[in-house]
Formats: sequence, structure tokens, C-alpha cells
Amino acid sequence: MVRRTSKIRVIPLGGLNEIGKNMMAIEYKDDIIIIDCGLSFPEDEMLGIDMVIPDITYLMKNKDKVRGIVLTHGHEDHIGALPYVLKKLNVPVYGTKLTLGLVENKLKEHKLFSSVHMETVKPGDIVKLGEFKVEFIRTSHSIADAVCLAIHTHLGTIVHTGDFKIDFTPIDGDPIDFHRLAELGKKGVLLLFADSTNVERPGYTMSEKTVGTTFENIFRNANQRIIVATFASNVHRVQQIIDAAYKFNRKISVSGRSMVNVVNVAMELGYLKVPEDILIDINDINKYPNDEVVVITTGSQGEPMSALSRMASSEHRKLEIQPGDMVILSATPIPGNEKTVARVINQLFQKGANVIYEALADVHVSGHACQEELKLMHSLIKPKYFIPVHGEYRHLKQHAKLAESLGMPTSNIFTIETGQVVELSKDYARVCGNVPAGNILVDGLGVGDVGNIVLRDRKHLSEDGLMVVVVTISKEDGHVVSGPDIISRGFVYVRESEALMDEARAVVRNSLQVCQTNGVREWAALKSSIKDSLKGFLYEKTKRSPMILPIIMEV
Repeated sequence: MVRRTSKIRVIPLGGLNEIGKNMMAIEYKDDIIIIDCGLSFPEDEMLGIDMVIPDITYLMKNKDKVRGIVLTHGHEDHIGALPYVLKKLNVPVYGTKLTLGLVENKLKEHKLFSSVHMETVKPGDIVKLGEFKVEFIRTSHSIADAVCLAIHTHLGTIVHTGDFKIDFTPIDGDPIDFHRLAELGKKGVLLLFADSTNVERPGYTMSEKTVGTTFENIFRNANQRIIVATFASNVHRVQQIIDAAYKFNRKISVSGRSMVNVVNVAMELGYLKVPEDILIDINDINKYPNDEVVVITTGSQGEPMSALSRMASSEHRKLEIQPGDMVILSATPIPGNEKTVARVINQLFQKGANVIYEALADVHVSGHACQEELKLMHSLIKPKYFIPVHGEYRHLKQHAKLAESLGMPTSNIFTIETGQVVELSKDYARVCGNVPAGNILVDGLGVGDVGNIVLRDRKHLSEDGLMVVVVTISKEDGHVVSGPDIISRGFVYVRESEALMDEARAVVRNSLQVCQTNGVREWAALKSSIKDSLKGFLYEKTKRSPMILPIIMEV
């Protein structure tokens, strides 16, 4: 009988059936490595939640086995959960120079930097972590310093593409390392994890240089102030904005906290080449003519607190949108953000700005591979088994179909969900159970203290409002000494609904009288009686069901 420890166990803790929150654990014998540690942003129904991070219950139970966290690149959906995870699981972190530069900023904010061991790697390096040898391979994405991983074990090699695209003319001049990927494919790859984000799109993703050409054309003909919103982490995009501004004699100002942080880190580490005297403070932009200024800002996703959203709603302290300003949204809306982006575009147009977005010009290209690039990756790697990752369920299914179309047996493709475990060896692979997995909600300083019950209450309050019933009863015989007083929030405005409030008070009074007559004195029973009688009355009168909160005091 084959011992369980002689198999590789693949355990996705995030990034499957969702965009974001990427985290994959790989276990072999007595060692576990973690690939990426990302967050996702809350869905609309997650009221008040700041971010969502993976559930690491399984890793905490096996913390003695965890040898390190390996990062593919520096996007939030791959590094954003690190400060929260490292507080519980202090293990070494491995990543490229820019990736760890961005991580360093996060850890300093959380006062963790001095306690975490970080090791900088570069493409071509191999790191030994227990039974694993992790090789870093250069790839292209919408952030500099992205890598894919080859994880070597005695049972075979696992390749994780990370987020990638195939760009033959990348901004930094270093295309994806096809040579090494082909070598791995020739030697034999046991398992491939591949990015599924753009699997529905036919053809190829355009090169990042396309955007640079568009910027130059726009800047050449513009005689007004230019404001460009893009992802802070897209250093290559920021570089192209800087190059176009320099070519047409414009000064550059940077707005938005994350944009300022990333630009500073990228300049410090040499990933951004900024000509001397071109950067100016946001406070000084009014000292220059409008046709000599470019502002690079955050807010391309319409985030309510971002710099661009505050400009659009006249809430930015340093910059007001003027009629004639040219605003370029150099990004495409992430699924779910379409409405907020559309709202910002409409507000900008209303202020008299000329807005250019993806539907009007090539001001954005994706960082993810389309169908033909995915086919090329599969053909180079030639894996025995395949698990599509990084996508919603429809993306994973389409990627599975694409692998089938290239001749891979259906039995060798695993479209799994977060928490499902795949066990594999040289000769077979199978799904073998689940581990605890899901969403941990971060709300302010609270991590995981908000669950489904709290969210349900918030939803209830947001939809139907709240009624607080305050009543004082006698300790001796249970009769009502004062009240009931009713406070309404988010249900009806009391002054305009005095008749309804009077009737509601009478309903509560009658309910308490019935309880007194029947000798009911327990607070739980009294509260339940108030809730039931008031709930029925309010629904009959208004067809609404506010949250009812009885408060009973004894004297």
C-alpha cells in the first residue's frame, strides 16, 4: 500500500471560482509551500467590509510543516493578505525585488517588517524549501518583475504560470522565458496550474507598447491639462505616461496614496526611470500652464475613496476638475465595478472634462493571456495533469475545454473549488476530500469577527431599518412603570408618522399587559412577545419588516 506521504497534495485556499484572493498550498511528505497570499475586494452585499482574505485554518493546524510563502508578483490579489497571514504564520517570504518592495510597504504599515524574513530572488534562481526546489522563471504581466514557478519534487515538476501574457515587445525588453519553459516541457511536467482570466477572449492580448503609442498620439494633440487614471501597480504603464509627458514637455504630478507609494518604491528600486525636474508636487500644479501638466492618479476602478472619484465629486482637497480637462481612464473595469466606473465617467463629463476610456481608444491592454497564448503555454509545457486557476467557475470550465481541445484526456483535468484537495503521484491523480476554506472578512481592525450573522443584520438594517422599544417595568408585579418609548432609525421619520408610532406603542403595551396577566416575567419571553406583536402590526400597516430591538429595564 502506498503511504499518503509519498503523494503530492494540492490545496487551493483561494483564487478558484473567484477573481482575487489567490493562495495555493502544495504539500509533500512533511513540507508545505504556499504560492501567493492575496486578498479580494468585498462584494456589494458585504456591507462595511474592507477586504476579504483566505481562511488559513488548515495551514495553522500544520504550521510546523510550512516552509515559506513564494510570490509570483506584486498585485494586491497575490500579496494583499500577507500582513494578516504573517501575524499568525511567521514564515519566510520569497519574491522578486519589486514584489518584495511593495510587500515591505505593507508590512511597515502593520508594524511587522522587522519580524518577517524576506528573501529577494531573480528569474533563474532556485530556492530549496524542504522537499521542494522552487525555480523562478521570467514572465510578462501588467506589473514588472512577474515570475512563473517550476516546483521540482521527487515525484515530478509542477509549473504555476502565475498571472501572465505573452508580450514579444515588453517595456523592460525582457520577454517571457520560452526557452526554459520548453526545456521543462521536454523533460516532462507532472502538473500545470494556469491563469484562466482571459480564456473567453480569442486571439492574442495586445502588447503594452500599444498603449504607449496611444498616449503619444493623445499627448501630441492635447492643449489642455491631462489626468491619467491607472492601476498604481502597473509600473510599465506609469513609465509610458512619464515618457509621453517628457517627450511633449509636460511636468508630472502624482495623486493617490497607493500611486505615490508605488512610484516611490519603483523609483527607489530602479524600475521607473524619471527624468530630472519632471516631477512636481500636487500643490504646485497651478503654477504651470494647463498644457504643461500631467497628473497620474488612482481611481480607474471608480473606488469611492480614490483620488479620481474625489475629483469627480468635487471632494479632492488639491485638485478640481476644470472644463476642458482631458481625463484618460487607462484600465478596464474589473467585473462588478462597471457601475461605479460609469458613474465616475458621467460625473467627469458633467464637469466639462473630455473623458477617454477603453471603448474610445487603445488606452488599456490586459495583463492576462488570451486563448492563443494559453494554447502556446499548454503546448510548451505539455503537462500530464492540469488544474485551471485564477478565474470564476465559467473561466475554469472554458480553460478545461481549451486543454481538451489540445488533446489532453478529460480524466487528467481537474476543475476544482477552493478547499478541494487533489492528490497526485507519477501514475495517478484524484480529488480526495476538502479542507476548511472560504472567506475571512476584514472590517477595520477586526479580522474574522464579522460573519454571516452580522452581515445578515447589516443587510436587514440597510433594507428595512431599526426600531428600538424601551420600556421600564416594576420588579414587584411586572406592570409598566414608564414607556414604551419607540426610537425609529431608517424605518420612518417619527414626526411624520406620529399616528403609526402611537398605534405601535399601544400594541407593545397590550402585549406586555397580556404577559402580566399570564404571569410571564422572564425577560426573554417579554422581548419575544414585543417583537412578535410589533412585527405583525408593522408588516400589516407598512409591508416592511424593520429590525426590532426591545430594551427592558426593571425598577
